[in-house]
Amino acid sequence: MSKCITREALKGMIDRNEDFILVDVLSPECYEEEHIPRSINIPLEDIENKAKELLKEGKEIVVYCGSFQCNMSSLAAEKLTEFGYKNVYDYEGGLQDWKDAGLPLESSKYAKAAG
Repeated sequence: MSKCITREALKGMIDRNEDFILVDVLSPECYEEEHIPRSINIPLEDIENKAKELLKEGKEIVVYCGSFQCNMSSLAAEKLTEFGYKNVYDYEGGLQDWKDAGLPLESSKYAKAAG
């Protein structure tokens, strides 16, 4: 079973530059629009195919989706746990909780346009 993580705990991990993988499980379009810094995008429907390729076993993994109302991160955390990953955390508040706190976001959309 995956564990939940709070916004404060996640922000602390990022601020301390801890060695973990942050996974946005929303669509590539949503990810391009905005995402939490340091996150990679593995859409929920691709988690089974891309987990082995992109996620290292033994490393802490934090998954998030859109908000407390969205259950995609919980589903992703469940799947990763089933695949044998041990240190999986679900940031249930997701993107909306992060934005509501006024924390920084990144966008791939503008980087592509500028590049």
